[in-house]
Amino acid sequence: MEICKLIKEKKKINIAKQPSICLKKLKAMDNWSSLGKLLIMVLVLLSYHYAHRNSGLVFDVLIFLLCSLGLVFREMNISVPDKTSSSSSSSPSSSSSSSASSSSSSSSSTPSTSSPSISSSSSSSATPSLSSFSKGSLYEVFISFRGEDTRKNFTGHLHEALTKAGINAFIDDELRRGEDITTELVRAIQGSRISIIVFSRRYSDSSWCLEELVKIMECRRTLGQLVLPIFYDVDPSHVRKQTCSFAQSFLKHTDEKKVERWRAALTEASNLSGWDLRNTLDEHEAKFIRMIINDVTTKLNNKYFDVAPYQVGIDTRVLDISNYLGIGDSDDVRVIGISGMGGIGKTTIAKAIYNRFYERFEGKSFLEKVREKKLEKLQKQLLFDILQTKTKVSSVAAGTTLVRERFRRLKVLVIVDDADDVKQLRELVGNCHSFGSGSRIIITTRNERVLKEFAVDKIYRAKVMDQEEAFELLSWHAFRSSSCPSQYLALEREVVNYCGGLPLAVEVLGSTLFKRSVDEWRSILDELKIIPRGEIQAQLKISYNGLNDNYKRRIFLDIACFFIGMEKNDVMQILDGCGFYATTGIEVLLDRCLVTINRENKIMMHDLLRDMGKDIVHAENPDFPGERSRLWHPEDVNDLLIDKSVSTFPIKLYVKRVSICKLVI
Repeated sequence: MEICKLIKEKKKINIAKQPSICLKKLKAMDNWSSLGKLLIMVLVLLSYHYAHRNSGLVFDVLIFLLCSLGLVFREMNISVPDKTSSSSSSSPSSSSSSSASSSSSSSSSTPSTSSPSISSSSSSSATPSLSSFSKGSLYEVFISFRGEDTRKNFTGHLHEALTKAGINAFIDDELRRGEDITTELVRAIQGSRISIIVFSRRYSDSSWCLEELVKIMECRRTLGQLVLPIFYDVDPSHVRKQTCSFAQSFLKHTDEKKVERWRAALTEASNLSGWDLRNTLDEHEAKFIRMIINDVTTKLNNKYFDVAPYQVGIDTRVLDISNYLGIGDSDDVRVIGISGMGGIGKTTIAKAIYNRFYERFEGKSFLEKVREKKLEKLQKQLLFDILQTKTKVSSVAAGTTLVRERFRRLKVLVIVDDADDVKQLRELVGNCHSFGSGSRIIITTRNERVLKEFAVDKIYRAKVMDQEEAFELLSWHAFRSSSCPSQYLALEREVVNYCGGLPLAVEVLGSTLFKRSVDEWRSILDELKIIPRGEIQAQLKISYNGLNDNYKRRIFLDIACFFIGMEKNDVMQILDGCGFYATTGIEVLLDRCLVTINRENKIMMHDLLRDMGKDIVHAENPDFPGERSRLWHPEDVNDLLIDKSVSTFPIKLYVKRVSICKLVI
């Protein structure tokens, strides 16, 4: 039986309204539980009758009620769930999400590669982008080549042409022998915006070149570095399959682990878009080099977006959305939505898609944080981005008309980031008839309902990172490496489990743990289990603040504090019995990705969201728990029940094992 009791507070303690007593389904319980429920029922009814006969007795009855409740709870040995229990109850959802994400990404991930000092995860992949290197780059271009093959001819001429074009290119002038590449060379690779690989017939003879290649491909996956292969007097298929001269070279290499890495790197690099001298410009080297210089200059001058410092797992997600976009496969106009909670990487994915595909469109525009900007300003930006000229917009209606008239014959890529208003979307991008054939419109939002109302063609629900991806991303931020030292493995696992696959959480916590000792890791972990880091909470709280009324916020806080892991129908009955509109409220929370429903129909919530909700309640009065709206720690509940001086502030208590799921005092 669930009991909801409402007592309003006035200047003096009295009863303002008749208590609403909500009786719900009975469950099998032991004798003590039944006795406790019966006693509470009698006491609540008794307090109600006394209150109506003589208001002066209310205080005494209330104290008697509270003391009786405390005795019953103590006798029955009832515990109130704390953060640990909430965490454990929410873990199934996280683990199931991780496994689902893992299975999805593994099917499309690129082959694993690593360098002698840094090993790479097979699941990690990144969208090619220059953005990560736009600030503070050491070089604009790094050239990888087999010195004995091309130093004094093709590569020498290429480097000279790059220099004359004003491009800062790194070339290793020393003849290297051995297998371990130097720290200086690793730094040059990591600090370059573009890597050009000159594949020649004897390229794979050199262990040095192969290790260099492994490092380059690693930077492509984790840093988004743009990699451009040149096939100089060699067939791309020979590189891809390691046949002919490449097959002969690998007969000389005996280390099986290194050979596996090298083969994977060669296959990955040869599948990238590049230049094949034997099939270009009748093998005219001078014209061929000029063409390369023009292309590299264009790529360096183009507008690329900052995607992420370490782009782990981006490639698989971009590939998933690419299947929805069908760029080049169809001339229809498609509108694709990307939904997910704050911090899951929607904007990051959208920027990676822009970087990969924008060159295929006549016009392109990326509108960031549209919900924070005025519509007329957004229309002006959209018109300028596509038409490359300033256009006067006299009103919102005029701007909508201009977009429709000027874009309907153009093939454009428009990305609308962080939308939350269907009306704003309609006035900004109209509909599919506003754009020319082959156009693609991408909308990111925390509220999936916006995408449904706008009638997008497909919705991609952004996935949390699987454990392997999260481990690697955390390692990059905490250790600047794709793997962590052995003494940190157990601690790293705890951090990853706490983050639940949320990229934002992994990034912020990883940065917090950078250059910390093992003891400092343990200390920060203990702190994180109690208090969320401020940076994460500020990001996650955006979704909470976006709820449009207090009822939905209260439902979110109730779930965060009490109902994680409970059966959805039971939670809805409790909330409905206490005056909330649970059906619409939970639906909104689902659309906002603030809660999820697992396969067992239980309500789940990300650990960081749960802690954010509890922190919101804690902030109501950090020093006096009795003055907060909700209590969940046993110590706080016990102190409240035995404190005779406590006044009737609104307190919600969730008592486990007794079906008193809500008691408002």
